Amino acid sequence: MKQVMIVEDQKMISSLLESYIEKEPGYQVAVSIPGANQAPGLCDTMGIDLILMDVQTEHRENGLAAVEKIKARHPDIQIVVVTSLLDYEVLSRAKAAGADSLWYKDSTQEALMDVVRKTAAGAHIFPDRPPAAEIGTAKSTEFTRAERKVLRYLVQGLSYGKIAEAMGVEVTTVKYHVTNMLQKTNLENKLQLALAVSEAKMIADLAEE
Repeated sequence: MKQVMIVEDQKMISSLLESYIEKEPGYQVAVSIPGANQAPGLCDTMGIDLILMDVQTEHRENGLAAVEKIKARHPDIQIVVVTSLLDYEVLSRAKAAGADSLWYKDSTQEALMDVVRKTAAGAHIFPDRPPAAEIGTAKSTEFTRAERKVLRYLVQGLSYGKIAEAMGVEVTTVKYHVTNMLQKTNLENKLQLALAVSEAKMIADLAEE
């Protein structure tokens, strides 16, 4: 019987994940916790085989930082990152932290459990890209890599000058990217753009620990 840890701060979602696991033959919920910082210590004392790990947990505790700590101490524990964040950086950071797989919370029970089963069998499952979100009249997948980088800084509230400095480009280049995104989305200004992106969970503001 595989012992599963669930790390999820939203009670409704954690209850849903618990029901998925308990209905799956050969799997059992060993512990369900709201905060990622607690997870590495519990892995030291409990016989955990597999973890379903949220990215942003209670008190903004970083699930990916917990993944890295757990994998350093218990490389055989398999970890599926389960998130609602549609951020390309979450995908790359999950891989870098050592997660075995990543999937999205709004997928079906069967799709998620298929990822769990394949991960438990030794596979590594990562989508090629996050699901598309609607940003104004555009899809998030329509933005270029440079535009996504500008968006990340816009969400942080940086000025055009600070964005240009951070990216190592001219201010006119930053304005060009913003103009392109406003045309794609039919939004009126950079504030509306930043708000739409934040609401769609396209840009994650992850704590370091």
